Amino acid sequence: MPATIDPPSETGAPPPGPTGTAAWRARLVPFVKFGMVGTLGLGWDTASVYGLRPLIGLTGATIAAYFIAATFNWLLNRHWTFRHVAHADPVLVQWARFLLANALGFVLNRGMVFTLFMTMPICRTIPALALAAGSLAGLFANFNLSRRVVFRHRPDAPAGQGQPG
Repeated sequence: MPATIDPPSETGAPPPGPTGTAAWRARLVPFVKFGMVGTLGLGWDTASVYGLRPLIGLTGATIAAYFIAATFNWLLNRHWTFRHVAHADPVLVQWARFLLANALGFVLNRGMVFTLFMTMPICRTIPALALAAGSLAGLFANFNLSRRVVFRHRPDAPAGQGQPG
């Protein structure tokens, strides 16, 4: 697919941001990284459910595990997927934004998980099946909201000028 060329602005300056193939790549790479982090999150989620289930039951373990996995996912996304971002918010504010922004993903994720628990007995026996389906259900919503609401640039920082930590 050839790169598209946007005409210069009235001032003669090039258009902001990448175009064509560069724009496609600029969106695909973070999405793939986000998906890889999500796959690790599925591991943390699953391990937490299996570890907490004997202590607090399947329902409690499933809810607690989401927050454990979401916290690990936020950390990895902050330091790897979106490391190029000059973060607009302090760390704890960003973590809270991540949890809030991903509330839609939480509803899609855990809605799928609990629906499968109720309708497919094998998912109650092997919760990892329902957890994997739930992760996929929330992936696209979580990525888009994370990119636009959580891991956003400081207004005074140029795009691509990340900050350490």
